[in-house]
Amino acid sequence: MRLFPIAVWLGTAVLTSALCTAQTPAPMKKPYGLVIHGGAGIVLRENISPQLEAEYRAKLTEARDAGYAVLERGGSALDAVIAAVIIMEDSPLFNAGKGAVMNQDGICELDASLMDGATQAAGAVASVRRIKNPITLARAVMEKSEHVLLAGEGAEKFAVERGFALVDNSYFQTERRRTELQRAQQLEAAKKSGKKSAAHPSKGDSDEADFERISRYGTVGCAALDQNGNLAAGTSTGGRTNKKFGRIGDAPIIGAGTYANNATCAVSATGWGEFFIRASVAHDIAAQMEYRGTPLAAAANAALAKVAKLGGDGGVVCIDKDGNIALPFNTSGMYRGYRLSTGASAVEIFGPK
Repeated sequence: MRLFPIAVWLGTAVLTSALCTAQTPAPMKKPYGLVIHGGAGIVLRENISPQLEAEYRAKLTEARDAGYAVLERGGSALDAVIAAVIIMEDSPLFNAGKGAVMNQDGICELDASLMDGATQAAGAVASVRRIKNPITLARAVMEKSEHVLLAGEGAEKFAVERGFALVDNSYFQTERRRTELQRAQQLEAAKKSGKKSAAHPSKGDSDEADFERISRYGTVGCAALDQNGNLAAGTSTGGRTNKKFGRIGDAPIIGAGTYANNATCAVSATGWGEFFIRASVAHDIAAQMEYRGTPLAAAANAALAKVAKLGGDGGVVCIDKDGNIALPFNTSGMYRGYRLSTGASAVEIFGPK
């Protein structure tokens, strides 16, 4: 048997080890990121001044980046959603939290929901009047109660028991929303009487189009995927201007305005809530992916097509378990944005030119 000097053998072993190391590919980083929206509706370039457009873009960017910062440092999708939504709830630009639209009595009634894709746990609140950030109370319902949805005085009683501070309803009210309520009520009265109203401000618009513009839009939401592969989604809104009779839309309804499942995707919706409830939009997108293997974008577009067929409109923001995103809408615009670990990012308002 031929013997090799030990130095030669050790050198060969080291070389072999180095070659093996060099040929082993570096582990792929899991994708992560988030999508946000600040409402869909009749959003036209000619109706938004450059200054106001800049304000919207700045606040959407702030919300998007706050949520992404949570993901970037390894935080959870749930925490990222909360971080993004709170910023929009605190801004009078959107119909959620401060700046929410008013009901027929001039009161702000707020709805919100949150869902964890890892556990399928969910929490929601509806028709609350004194909760500064309803998305945080939705999380408390999810984590600190045996229920999914709490409403009105009961939700606020639960909030107090959990240590939430209550604010006066005047905190949410703005002069802009008060003016919109007055216009909506004037248009509603004119519609009932069959007379044409002079209340609509936009040249060339019909009373009907103007009524719809000021009645519904501005819901905020976020869907996120974290570095551990967990998904989450949350939505918050003030509902419809001049809403009546304790009306509740899709935002606090799990499966309609909000849904998350680690097996498929996370979704937050905005638009005409009655139709999103009837079409179970958020869950429908996930179900198409789970049962048919439909890609995210195709599933989202198909769900919106069902809404349109029923007579409604709006949009959704979605992210799937692989980091793919979709932000479709069938209105003239949707306040929206995204930021992904791939480096892709954007903030947009209007539809295609």
